[in-house]
Amino acid sequence: MPKIREPRYRKIAFLIAEKIVNNEYRVGTKLHARSTLSTTFGVSAETARKAINVLSDLDIVRAVHGSGVEILSREKAKSFLNQAAETTNIQNIHVQINDLIDEQKSALDNLSGALSTLFEQTQRVQQHNPLTPYELVLEQPSAKLNQSIGNLNLWQNTGATVIGILHNEDLIVSPGPYAVIETGDTLYFVGNDTSYQAVQHFFYQ
Repeated sequence: MPKIREPRYRKIAFLIAEKIVNNEYRVGTKLHARSTLSTTFGVSAETARKAINVLSDLDIVRAVHGSGVEILSREKAKSFLNQAAETTNIQNIHVQINDLIDEQKSALDNLSGALSTLFEQTQRVQQHNPLTPYELVLEQPSAKLNQSIGNLNLWQNTGATVIGILHNEDLIVSPGPYAVIETGDTLYFVGNDTSYQAVQHFFYQ
């Protein structure tokens, strides 16, 4: 079973959002430079930059050139953390089910309970997005590979939204615009009836 891994910069974005929700970083105040943030959280300046970009895209913060990072919204930070918690909950249920199958346990009641919970969680997700994910293995080299999702403008060019990337043995869920798609990756995405052909054509036209 692939190991589900959260990108490092998203983990830092969560930590910053938690500090905003806990009023350690107050709305209207400014954070230090990204280099100081990288020291605070023990990551590279590039990772800190990506984390700020994630929060900026959600209007939680705003990067002010030459003046630091301004805190914009505690409520949006709270919403960001709540959505992350729901996603983690679904991932944990998947892990529970696969562990039960792998170990060939006879605890059918536990498995049934996990499946029921997963079904309820999936129903709530499908109310927002009822489409079944497509899967495309990018086995052949392409000029479009080894680039980030954002640089490729994948949604604008195909109408497809990437929800996961399987890279080697790591499954990156909700990879975001800064994730790089490489040769050999498996791409998971949702879209309309023509999305699969559009994505396939986009990489291998």
